[in-house]
Amino acid sequence: MNELVAVSIPSVPALVAAAGERARWRFLEFFTAHIRNPNTRRAYSKDVGQFLDWCQAQGVRDITEIHTLHVATYVELLTKSHAAPTAKRHVSAIRRLFDWLVTGQIIAANPALSVRPPRHSQRRGKTPILDADEARALLDSIDTSTLLGVRDRALIALMIFAFSRIGACESMKVGDVFQRQRRLWVRLHEKGGKEHEMPCHHTLEAALDAWLEASGLRDDPKAALFPSCPRRTSGDDKGWITTGKPITQPGAYQMMRRRAQAISMATIGNHSMRGTGITAYLKNGGTLEKARDMANHSTTTTTQLYDRRSDVVTLDEVERILI
Repeated sequence: MNELVAVSIPSVPALVAAAGERARWRFLEFFTAHIRNPNTRRAYSKDVGQFLDWCQAQGVRDITEIHTLHVATYVELLTKSHAAPTAKRHVSAIRRLFDWLVTGQIIAANPALSVRPPRHSQRRGKTPILDADEARALLDSIDTSTLLGVRDRALIALMIFAFSRIGACESMKVGDVFQRQRRLWVRLHEKGGKEHEMPCHHTLEAALDAWLEASGLRDDPKAALFPSCPRRTSGDDKGWITTGKPITQPGAYQMMRRRAQAISMATIGNHSMRGTGITAYLKNGGTLEKARDMANHSTTTTTQLYDRRSDVVTLDEVERILI
């Protein structure tokens, strides 16, 4: 249990520890048992930690002394230094934690319950998106004479052509790539425990086939599809040393940065590939409803955040200002 807690939560905040052993365990249970998504767990633990550190600096001695005024003041200060979505996430993390503490009878009432987060409405996502030529240039620039290059090309192609999140990619096993109707399909494990199956675009199919052949993983269905590579071997660099563990999100992000910088491309992230694929699909006559299904979004409103077709229209209209 100590190893699990160490992985999930670096340390128990002083205000929680001061409230007693029951409060400490209830706090740990919130992050280990109640919050299942590792990304949410990581973000919430950081947000809650910052809030509790701030409360301690204000003279609060333990979590039972935190009141609505503390939460409201903290959120007000946060909105002056951070974007509205960040402040909203902090409020959500604090509110959910104190709800958990209330049901565990650690505190009597939730001090964040009546605190309103800042308003925020977004119709267009901020994630950088590549156009089709840029995406093709990125894929073509990868040197596939090395095993690392074959892996990276397959991973990037999966995010583009299957509209997949990096979180779904990193959790994939070799067995999640399979044949159906004489074509290659992929099985993505999405947020909330949802499984989502997609047929492979011919470019993705070729990239995955090349990776499975070059890596020798094809006959090991339980192995991580995209293992991490902490360091490469010397010499001609056609082999590598791998732990067998799946690539992490930070590792994939660093890979994306290296690949983009190699061709003097602006900084892009893992999610840029998902948005690039969705936008390319819509530009070529795809429907928003089908894009929603392919991206496994709950509503088309979320899918629209990735739709950047209006960027081209806007630029064309601006050029009509002939002065």
